[in-house]
Amino acid sequence: MTRANAEADNPDKNGNSPKPTNPVLFSLKIGFFAGLIWGLVRWLLTGLNFTSVIQAFLLDPFAIRTNLGGFYWQAAGLAAFIFMSMLAALVYLAILGRLSGPWPGLLFGAGWWGLVYAFIGPLVGAVPQLRTIGWNSITTDLCLFLLWGLFIGFSIAFELHNEAEREPKTGAKKGNPQPAS
Repeated sequence: MTRANAEADNPDKNGNSPKPTNPVLFSLKIGFFAGLIWGLVRWLLTGLNFTSVIQAFLLDPFAIRTNLGGFYWQAAGLAAFIFMSMLAALVYLAILGRLSGPWPGLLFGAGWWGLVYAFIGPLVGAVPQLRTIGWNSITTDLCLFLLWGLFIGFSIAFELHNEAEREPKTGAKKGNPQPAS
């Protein structure tokens, strides 16, 4: 039973039932905020030179690399990261949506990092080869993608699999306390 179903079964004090959560719209919202939050963190990490992969790396195959350092291209890179995050949240919902806990989200983030930094990214020219970007960039971006995946996965799992909603709303009958001996 999902949280939405549990809420539908347990109306509030006025007798009104809250609307069930639409998993697709919720996932898109989580993806938007994951992209916004972790994209801004990545922008900060890029500005502090923790990574040499530019903020607009997703736009690299579509634009001249020397132009991507400007503010507007960096902002467009943030928008591209938000869009990628929204798509990733839908993929998470479709593939791992039935799983709960933090581990699927961490593995999901690691998988996306591998896809972007080790496989597709170098093929299309979005990111340089792993052997050329350095350990600081590898470590920084891997940790960022792990946290990004954890945010997406755990947020979706918490909303769709909230076990606390299954608990009865009223307490059990309480008996008399036993005297201390």
